[in-house]
Amino acid sequence: MSVRSTGLTTSAAAILVFAIMLAQPATAQTTGSINKGPSGLPLPRFVSLKANRINVRSGPSRDQDVRWVYTRAGMPVEVTAEFENWRRIRDWQGTEGWVHQSMVQGQRGILVTGKRHTLRRRPLADSPGVALVDAGAVGVLEHCETDWCEVSLGGFTGWLEREAFYGLYPGEEVD
Repeated sequence: MSVRSTGLTTSAAAILVFAIMLAQPATAQTTGSINKGPSGLPLPRFVSLKANRINVRSGPSRDQDVRWVYTRAGMPVEVTAEFENWRRIRDWQGTEGWVHQSMVQGQRGILVTGKRHTLRRRPLADSPGVALVDAGAVGVLEHCETDWCEVSLGGFTGWLEREAFYGLYPGEEVD
């Protein structure tokens, strides 16, 4: 992309860049290509919320309206775009908004979905249970093997099937 003078003010140019970013779909996980944001990190990517109170804004600025507030540290969200120090995130319900980069962390979180699941001692359906985990429980993704992932939830560590939680792309490998 070349840069040339357009007569736009810095604010107008920033809005134009922002509008172009919004128009481009995040496709790294669906096409196999790696799209990188200005931070040099892949887009889209999963991260987790860093604090128990995070304002989600309608745009990438503290001047933008707060659309809602997350109240759950560790919850996984997907970064779909970047603009300066701001990250557009999408939650498990598909809701999107902007947060400051200091409000997310690289640690991979999980959100248990569906129903109550058994956290297993080993990555096998007939392995003994370690704990029962309810839908809505938030934990940490440790790593994945085939169709199972090792996770930590509420002081317990064990294995859940990939389909039991949000926070992982289909076929994604996590070490």
